[in-house]
Amino acid sequence: MKITICCVGKIKEKFYTQAIDEYSKRLSRYCNLKIVEVADEKTVENASDALNEQIKKKEGQRLLSNIKDDSYVIILAIEGKMLDSVELSQKIDSLGLSGKSDITFVIGGSLGLSKEVYDRADYKLSFSKMTFPHQLMRVVLLEQIYRSFRIMKNEPYHK
Repeated sequence: MKITICCVGKIKEKFYTQAIDEYSKRLSRYCNLKIVEVADEKTVENASDALNEQIKKKEGQRLLSNIKDDSYVIILAIEGKMLDSVELSQKIDSLGLSGKSDITFVIGGSLGLSKEVYDRADYKLSFSKMTFPHQLMRVVLLEQIYRSFRIMKNEPYHK
């Protein structure tokens, strides 16, 4: 299975990079993992809604240009469906069993995702109604994907 994490912005803090590297290494046993970072746009405080939409659109175009046509796209969105770890593992497993061996998870920038990215999504996943920094969300997502594979393989993992 091929898993791509397509996200806006670069990781700046070393502790996030270390965690991402660790989970990437662990996941290499289970899937072909690729992390694609697209440039984020500079955001202006108190910007107009029109400017914010323009920023999301630019970031969205960059994200979409890195998503393969045949990839199953799961966007991270507050209003998406909340799953527990077992349900996420079942979702990933069922996609593989149905022939969808290329899954792309998308994490937006500080303003969220554009309408065009929402329209491309096959599934909307929520981790919480709270907003998280995209750098932290990348670590959390990788950990949950790793946990999903451990669950699928009936391998022990702490609860």
